[in-house]
Amino acid sequence: MFQKVIDQFSRFFVGGLFIFSGLIKLNDPVGTQIKMEEYFEVFAQDFGSFFHYFIPWSLEIGMIMIILELAIGVAILIYWRMNLTTWVLLGLMLFFTFLTFYSAYFNKVTDCGCFGDAIKLTPWESFTKDVVLMVFVLHLFWYRKKYEPVLRTREGHAFILFTVALCTFLGVYAIRHLPFIDFRAYRIGNVIPEQMIASEQPIIEYVFQKDGKEIASDKYLTDPGYTYVSSRVLNEDKIKPKITDYAVSGPEGEDKTQYTFQGNRLIIVMYDVLKASAEDIDAIRKLTQDLEGKVDCFVLTSSSTELMEAFRHQHQLAVPYYFADATVLKTIIRSNPGIALWKDGKVLGNWHHHYTPSSAEILDLVK
Repeated sequence: MFQKVIDQFSRFFVGGLFIFSGLIKLNDPVGTQIKMEEYFEVFAQDFGSFFHYFIPWSLEIGMIMIILELAIGVAILIYWRMNLTTWVLLGLMLFFTFLTFYSAYFNKVTDCGCFGDAIKLTPWESFTKDVVLMVFVLHLFWYRKKYEPVLRTREGHAFILFTVALCTFLGVYAIRHLPFIDFRAYRIGNVIPEQMIASEQPIIEYVFQKDGKEIASDKYLTDPGYTYVSSRVLNEDKIKPKITDYAVSGPEGEDKTQYTFQGNRLIIVMYDVLKASAEDIDAIRKLTQDLEGKVDCFVLTSSSTELMEAFRHQHQLAVPYYFADATVLKTIIRSNPGIALWKDGKVLGNWHHHYTPSSAEILDLVK
């Protein structure tokens, strides 16, 4: 009886967690791509420069990992080919556990990206999560040959193939559009300057020792007899702003950050002009021309001045440009180019270049 309870709990806990994690990442494959690039950069520095060869394939590798994660979650729930499924599951868990431990111990990647932008975990929280999950993964692996499939062989195969096909379609759709649900700090409705301020001041708890007993206090005690032992921040998750790295500079190095928060701003985001899609650039150019004198339009890029000038000349994009960090630009919008509309720092709209808005839409939003 007890084993059956553990069997069912392990099945739904592991399968459900894999599906939940996979769906969050499927919502935003480009976010997973950014995280994969970050890991490959770290591996290239620590283990070998050959990891640089994987960086251009980060999106494809990320998509494969997402689909595999979802397929395994579904396979666990229906007990599909458990001998194969649990071997793959165990291999993935060993890899993830090593990855989170490495990130935590050496402080290499501060957010594993396990749950995308929806749930942020510290490296040690991610490692702890994997250790707990591993207990139930090992249980499923140990008893893998005793589980009876929920579906017959043909139906089981069809269900897994359908899962893979559906996830592939949704992932490609999310890449060619924008995330279905936006968890980022730059989502519509957020006021960017507010996101750059911590929501709370640090609350510090001090621990002192007196007469052999430990005493906690919210103040640093200076009275004789109290010996300081340690201290910790109780609200550590609330003292860090959600946005810490947004900064904009002009061609001459001047700070343009506050300028982007003043009035109506149509921002064309191109983190890399060499990788920017030109298929909708005519619509973007027409939009900027129609808004001339009504809404300030400019490009944010991390490319060099020379590349940006060449791009503007080639596509006759007569708008100013400013510079920001590439990772920040990828976070602002998951499209290259992408379009964002801000009013006094408040995000009114985000568009993939496939869905460039009309000037009428923009003017209606900034009323």
